[in-house]
Amino acid sequence: MSVAIVCASHTPLMYKGPASNETEQRVRTAFGRLGSFVKEFAPDYIVQFAPDHFNGFFYDLMPSFCVGAGAVSLGDWGGGTGPLDVPEKTALELIDHLRAEDFDVAVSYRMPVDHGFVQLWEAMLGDFKSIPILPIFVNAAAPPVPTYRRARQLGESVGRFAMRSGKRVLFAASGGLSHDPPLPSIRDDPEIRERLINGRNPTAEAKEAREKRVLEAGLLAEAGKGPCQPLNPKWDAEFMEILRSGQIWRADALDTSQVREVAGRGANEVLAWVAAFGAFSRSGHFKMDQEFYEAIPGWIAGMAMMAAKQADGAH
Repeated sequence: MSVAIVCASHTPLMYKGPASNETEQRVRTAFGRLGSFVKEFAPDYIVQFAPDHFNGFFYDLMPSFCVGAGAVSLGDWGGGTGPLDVPEKTALELIDHLRAEDFDVAVSYRMPVDHGFVQLWEAMLGDFKSIPILPIFVNAAAPPVPTYRRARQLGESVGRFAMRSGKRVLFAASGGLSHDPPLPSIRDDPEIRERLINGRNPTAEAKEAREKRVLEAGLLAEAGKGPCQPLNPKWDAEFMEILRSGQIWRADALDTSQVREVAGRGANEVLAWVAAFGAFSRSGHFKMDQEFYEAIPGWIAGMAMMAAKQADGAH
């Protein structure tokens, strides 16, 4: 049995929004290093925590957490489409374990996932189909979202399952950090409300309009203008320090409303990071292997990456 962790920001504007060639190259290099870390660890399977952006989950039924016994990539923002290689038997065993520990997670045999799940694998490895991924959706975009304490507790339960599995398990998370994309609200006008309740299978025109709106927001953010609030590198650094400290319980003090206010509408995507580090914390002491951070306004993201593995003798 052995575990490791990789976490990375995602953004629909990666390599599409305004940024210098030097910035793009630094990001590509950092993802390449993460990919080498994953290949060297050679996991039997990956447990990934990640959000959705009203592409797969909607307000007609919005769970806090959903475990995928099967999943398919929707291919938004030019990503690949098709099924993920989900270890169904392991996913069902994990669900039984979580239920036994009083986590009533939702279950999907065909979880629709967007760039929030697959972008980091495409950036690290070129595609998402070459590795077994057990996906766990974390609601970070559709209030009410789960608390940081509950995300941490769920992760710890997943970690206990992995530690007893006898397998090489890689925990992963994607999202944030400070991040204020132009996300709609259920309290907006009736047309937007209906799209957030029943927005599956949008037309090509609707997808194009959505992407155009986000790209325009990135251009304005690069110029230091609204509607997106500025990135918050100070908050990002404080959050990364919590993860680095090995004291993931400290994230319990984060309040989802305050995080949204100080770090942006998409910043609660770091709930996925907290869940992943909660899982990883069950392995004991760890050694940070890689870190990367750069605030990139034109991508509307504090781009961060972290990778770590168990310290020698940890269990």
